[in-house]
Amino acid sequence: MSFFKTTTAAVALGAGLLLSAMAQAHPKLVSSTPAEGSTSTAPSKIELHFSENLTAQFSGAKLIMTDMPGMPNSPMGVKANVSGSDDPKTMVITPAAPLTTGTYKVEWRAVSSDTHPVTGSLVFNVK
Repeated sequence: MSFFKTTTAAVALGAGLLLSAMAQAHPKLVSSTPAEGSTSTAPSKIELHFSENLTAQFSGAKLIMTDMPGMPNSPMGVKANVSGSDDPKTMVITPAAPLTTGTYKVEWRAVSSDTHPVTGSLVFNVK
């Protein structure tokens, strides 16, 4: 009976460690340029920095203008190219044209080696 209890405890501990390791493998947004909630001049590119290496073919982002002077709450997609960078933990969004004054939202999807997608968004303002 003691062997059974020891084996059960070892299996439970191993499963717990495996699950916690898998949970830590999900990419998390560490920082961005521009930063969440910031106001600045129009960036030529937007960089999202994650905690894990990204799987580029499954990761991506959309750039949306959510507010513009004279037209509040009028979301519209902004044409942009999404790519990786020399740093495999970084996603780069490059607008096709310079961004105009307004509020922008980046909706992102990040996938790392564990293949579980993580989604999120950030908002910044252009003056």
